[in-house]
Amino acid sequence: MTNTSRKPLSLVQKFQQQIKSASPLKTEESAIFRILVQCLVIVGIIATDIAAGTQMSFWAIPLSIIGGVWSWYRRKHNNITLKFFLAMAMLTVLSFFLVRLTQNLNDSRLVLAELLVQLQVLHSFDLPRRKDLGYSMVIGLILLGVAGTISQTVAFAPWLLLFLIIAIPTLVLDYRSRLGLEAVDHDFKRLFKSRKTSRKTVNYSPISFKSITVLIAITLVFGLTIFTLMPRFPGYQLQTFPVDSPLDADSQKFSGQNKGIINPGYNNNDQGEGGQGQSNNSSQGKGQVDDSQYYGFNTKINQNLRGEMKPKIVMRVRSQSPGFWKALSFDHYTGQGWEITNEEDFETIRRDRWSYKFFLHFPNTAMKTKKVIQSYTAVADLPNIVPSLSQPKHLYFPAQEIGVDDLDNLRSPVGLVEGLTYTVVSEVPYRDRTKLQKSPPDYSDKIKETYLNVPPEIEEKVRNKTLELLNNKSFNSPYEVVLFLTQAVKQKYTIQEELPFFDDSEDLVESFLFKYEGGIADHFSTALTIMLRSVGIPARLTVGFAPGKFNPLTGFYVVKNTDAYALTEVYFPYFGWYAFDPIPGHDLFPPSLEEDQTFSVLKQFWNWIAGWLPSPVANFFAFIWTKIIVGFIRFLGWLWRFISSGLIGTLVGLLLAVTLGLFGWLAWGKLRKLSYYRRLAKLPPMVQLYEEMLRSLKAKGYPKHYAQTPLEYVEVSYQQHPDEQAEIIDEISHAYMSWRYGGKDQNVNYLKQQYQRLVKSLKGKN
Repeated sequence: MTNTSRKPLSLVQKFQQQIKSASPLKTEESAIFRILVQCLVIVGIIATDIAAGTQMSFWAIPLSIIGGVWSWYRRKHNNITLKFFLAMAMLTVLSFFLVRLTQNLNDSRLVLAELLVQLQVLHSFDLPRRKDLGYSMVIGLILLGVAGTISQTVAFAPWLLLFLIIAIPTLVLDYRSRLGLEAVDHDFKRLFKSRKTSRKTVNYSPISFKSITVLIAITLVFGLTIFTLMPRFPGYQLQTFPVDSPLDADSQKFSGQNKGIINPGYNNNDQGEGGQGQSNNSSQGKGQVDDSQYYGFNTKINQNLRGEMKPKIVMRVRSQSPGFWKALSFDHYTGQGWEITNEEDFETIRRDRWSYKFFLHFPNTAMKTKKVIQSYTAVADLPNIVPSLSQPKHLYFPAQEIGVDDLDNLRSPVGLVEGLTYTVVSEVPYRDRTKLQKSPPDYSDKIKETYLNVPPEIEEKVRNKTLELLNNKSFNSPYEVVLFLTQAVKQKYTIQEELPFFDDSEDLVESFLFKYEGGIADHFSTALTIMLRSVGIPARLTVGFAPGKFNPLTGFYVVKNTDAYALTEVYFPYFGWYAFDPIPGHDLFPPSLEEDQTFSVLKQFWNWIAGWLPSPVANFFAFIWTKIIVGFIRFLGWLWRFISSGLIGTLVGLLLAVTLGLFGWLAWGKLRKLSYYRRLAKLPPMVQLYEEMLRSLKAKGYPKHYAQTPLEYVEVSYQQHPDEQAEIIDEISHAYMSWRYGGKDQNVNYLKQQYQRLVKSLKGKN
């Protein structure tokens, strides 16, 4: 016999042998399950495209479908070569993702969504197992979540509903696959059989139209109920904020300190000094307002314009608190409008190359402040002013430079183009009336020089009229004067819808007070500002946007061009500028920090219900809500702030939690006992007696298993108890059986006496 030496196998050959000897994969054989998973992914991709304005669907959906078909026909093959190329492609996609991530550090949500879509397309070519399909389901869910965070409109809602409709039968099939049940494709085919054939079919189908409809209805009802009751805390609690991609390099620099304001509502070809348009929306003389842009967003505004804007959405704002989105302040009254006089004093602030964060140096205030984060997205082209809440400290903006003028107005190097997003972090001061009343009329020379100017030809007349409205009352502080005068202007003067143009020599404030006794909306703020100046209170005109309409479905404030208006800001030493609104129909102040939209959906639902209720009933429930429920919520907020304030608060919180837990446990026991006796009282006497006996035995450690019959329990009792106790259990159990199944009356009083003997003997035994 000849000995032959065997040549050792190479690593490649060993690898090939391992592959051939490996047990075949357990593949997913339900084509319906695969189709539904593919539909979930498609809905996620489309929802992301709609929310972000991308076009991934055009290439991702066809390729994903092709991959799904390929995976179905190749599900029983090893596909080693394909797996290798897919791994290489995934590494390439990951490399592109890292590059894109470095370019979009401000907001990586869309970059992550693009990565998931690309990985899903590659992954769709290799889906042999149920677990692989599960990965695709998760990717579809993540894409839908990304779309929900990016979306600023309710256009996302139909796709969420469609995702839910597809997800429920998909989860049913996934659960069956996990249990190892055979594919249910034949069950699905029953839906397409003729009516005659379907009547003969009595087998239950887990994906029948009826069962799926019931599940969807239940899910929607519970989901909408939770959505209605769920508190909404608008804004972000993060420190990385949404910012748009960097602006073009050519638009990064200012052309000079007197750049002015770029307002799309003005004709740029006819701009005068400082960018003043001379079109229909002209900076002086008679004219018509632009129908899309607010006339007040310019370095010089003309209030001798007439006409109305056509409403359109211009901004969406997500903020931790509503407020007046301030745009510009003006210091000099021209007789028929306002202007910013000191354009020479213009500061350019530059940010770091690797960060979008600008550090703004606004005057500090002695008033208590609260950090409020706002993110703004331009829906239409806007001027190159940067709206924000009061006292902005940090600005995240996609430009290299930001301008700040002498009145602390923020300006961008270019207009806010449609789609541009930026974020502001403001230290918004509270409006503490007690502190403002104590503010002394101790104004600096600069404040007096800038904010007390009144045209000499009308100064005396305006002062006399102001004193007349104040009715010679004595006030303890300028704040009280401002409050009284703002309310007086609201009540005495009216909005004039058909106000004629002013003559060239006619003064706006003089005509407002003495000739027309009113004017258009912004004239009220101009009149109040000049009236306050005439009695020595520094004031200025400020323009911006009202909060807009809060959309509880998206969490954004929807701001229209018609929400722009002017109000009066008054200076209080040590505390800064505070806004007052003299326009009839408006609140005395813009929305403050205390106003929030935490339960906005519930509030809207209640307003709809209250419209159908009688006034006394509606007022009663409104009282319950405002005084009790809201008060309780505020108490919980105060308690949480105290607990999280330090070590003492934490210890008090733990002690309170233990105490509440103990009382809750005791109360739960009492409620269960009360519920048991209430249920027992409704039963026949024989059933009551039998249930009480079982409960007493269970308390002593001898429970009756739910699968045991009464007679089986009696047999066990003879093994666990003395004969005397077992005989009583036997007697009561047989009496119960005879009453329940034989219909024989029993001597319940005698049996109760026996039960009392049993209870006493059980106590003696322990």
